[in-house]
Amino acid sequence: MAGTFSQIYIQYVFAVKGRENLLQKPWRDEVFKYIAGIIKGKNQKPIIVNGVEDHIHVFVGLKPAMSISDLVRDIKNNSSNFINEQKFIKGKFSWQEGYGAFSYAHSQIENVYQYILNQEEHHRKKTFKEEYIDFLQKFEIEYNEKYLFEWIE
Repeated sequence: MAGTFSQIYIQYVFAVKGRENLLQKPWRDEVFKYIAGIIKGKNQKPIIVNGVEDHIHVFVGLKPAMSISDLVRDIKNNSSNFINEQKFIKGKFSWQEGYGAFSYAHSQIENVYQYILNQEEHHRKKTFKEEYIDFLQKFEIEYNEKYLFEWIE
């Protein structure tokens, strides 16, 4: 019997609830490593997890047995619990509802990796809102701005 072989490359983008600048440098990398572990634990392939104080990018090689929405739900739930258990912040940490999911070809992996790796530098020139709307336009996704993330201007 023939097997099924595939790899789907998805970039997730999601924000801290209220777009607060809560993902602080002293512990942010620990959270990103934890998220990579969640992805591995779901038998998926973490390529890179990175971000800035108010949002993150997660690039994954996804097997078709795992739904995009199930993986992001598990990442958000488990990483929120981890941040709260570690008491990285005062009060309760959570992610905003919603996320972006953008697909890529194998030939684009290196470019996406480099883009995500350089988030801090990238956001010196462009706001999260500008970045996110650029993604929606680039991927020709119809949207109503009223249903996007809470923005900090």
